[in-house]
Amino acid sequence: MLKSGDYSFSLSGLKTAVINHIRHQRDADREISLPDLAASFQQAVIDVQVAKAVRAVKETGATTFCLAGGVAANPALRAALVSAIEPLGVHVSVPPLHLCTDNAAMIAAAAYYRFMRGERLGLDAEPIAGLRLDTE
Repeated sequence: MLKSGDYSFSLSGLKTAVINHIRHQRDADREISLPDLAASFQQAVIDVQVAKAVRAVKETGATTFCLAGGVAANPALRAALVSAIEPLGVHVSVPPLHLCTDNAAMIAAAAYYRFMRGERLGLDAEPIAGLRLDTE
């Protein structure tokens, strides 16, 4: 993802790599250090997020960078972005922690309107990570 040339970021490939790693370790009867795995996952995400943010700021000439959403609640990401971007002379805006929420309210609102239209899913419904909200 560091060499993709764009600013997009998806965790699907990294999540798949972690799942495969866990399966391989279990198949080989090797112990998995979950704290180490979690820390490595977090650091991989931070490395890519920071690198892409720095590149975006440099390429666009932005004077302000805002970190928002649920990911902005991660203290390690907050610190890494501030320490990488502020030295470039760019103001970093990070909302207070209590405002760094995920998309649950948006999803709940979308679900409400579907519910009011009579749309229902059974308890056996499968999750679809990339499902668009405007999908009928």
